[in-house]
Amino acid sequence: MKRLISAVVAVFAVSLTPTASWADCGIEQGSIRILSNDFPALRTVTQVAQECDSGGVTVTVNHTAEHENLQVAALSPDPAEYTSKILANGSLVPLVNKGLVRPLNSYVEEFGDGLQKSQLISLGGEIMAVAFMANTQHLIYREDLLREAGVEVPTTVEEVLAAAEALRSQGLMANPFAAAYMAGWNLGEEFVNMFIGHGGEFFKPGTAEPNINNEIGVATLEKMKALSEYMNPDFLTMESEAIKVEWEAGNVALMFLWASRAPTLLDDEGSIPQIVDNTRLAAPVTVAGGSIPVCTLWWDGFSVATNIPDVDAEATFRALVRAAVSQEMANNNSELAVWLIEGFEPGPRSIGVLEAARMGAKPYPMIPSMSLLHNAVGAEIVEFLQGSESAEQALADAEAAYVAGAKEAGFLR
Repeated sequence: MKRLISAVVAVFAVSLTPTASWADCGIEQGSIRILSNDFPALRTVTQVAQECDSGGVTVTVNHTAEHENLQVAALSPDPAEYTSKILANGSLVPLVNKGLVRPLNSYVEEFGDGLQKSQLISLGGEIMAVAFMANTQHLIYREDLLREAGVEVPTTVEEVLAAAEALRSQGLMANPFAAAYMAGWNLGEEFVNMFIGHGGEFFKPGTAEPNINNEIGVATLEKMKALSEYMNPDFLTMESEAIKVEWEAGNVALMFLWASRAPTLLDDEGSIPQIVDNTRLAAPVTVAGGSIPVCTLWWDGFSVATNIPDVDAEATFRALVRAAVSQEMANNNSELAVWLIEGFEPGPRSIGVLEAARMGAKPYPMIPSMSLLHNAVGAEIVEFLQGSESAEQALADAEAAYVAGAKEAGFLR
């Protein structure tokens, strides 16, 4: 386990050291307003920040699945609606491009004694975020149903398809597979994962020109469509929380889900003992005979908004960095995440991230233009999945949408 967690740390170049007790915030004043995705690990982090809410310090948090859609509009006003955005690889770059999060160098120098250099997420020489956990998507399966269907645990997309067909043809489950195919960001992320698994490169070497309308792009879409045929017919409306609910209701036997959400499938809430007792976490799968996992490695961390008073920025950094370096928090909540904290002891629920790192999973690309391509794909491949457009046309539409956005943003002429 220690060897595997070291691999994760090496991938992200992140390691942390402990700091003082949670109870000693040392903050005298400030308004701390946090925008975050909504899953248990992030709630644990923000709860530590909320312990600083006293006297002249106020702390409020908005946990919402709509965080990606809200972040630019919420951080653009002066003053910004939030003082911090809890973010990851992909959500940092758009905010940096628009100047909506501030460099943290001075705060790290004054208040970052517990941080090591390798933990700091830098772009262009400026520290723009502090990471505290790793994340990825991986396979989850129902052991009892696979056993009844007479199939082994899948290790490839092709084996997932064969297992899903066995479950359906034997009358065990009508729609046995699930993934977060909600049109938009979620669907774009599924394309990113499958395209990387096929060995694709998103841009032509040394340029911001798109490189997805090709054989690898077509193969990616064809595999995504094949998987969708074993999903709930409303798959284009379903994000991570929705497919988790489907699992807990007993409607799914195979699923690609974020490691940060997977542990909630193993608790005593939302489902029945038969489902919980037979839920198993597995490594990510590969595709098309390759060895690259169909997933991307992510870090989660925090940023500090640009358009806020300096007193609020300092308070926000100090409140959040306490959680980001706490061995106590990490080991008291080891079932929730792979915490990038020195002294963290990973358990069996960390298997998805640890196996992804062992298999050589690639980090999500932190390329300035990547978010534009991601969003273009998530919007433009819908018609192909609905059967009304060819793969080639969908990819051409995605590239055209990206090119228009990239020219407007100055990435292309």
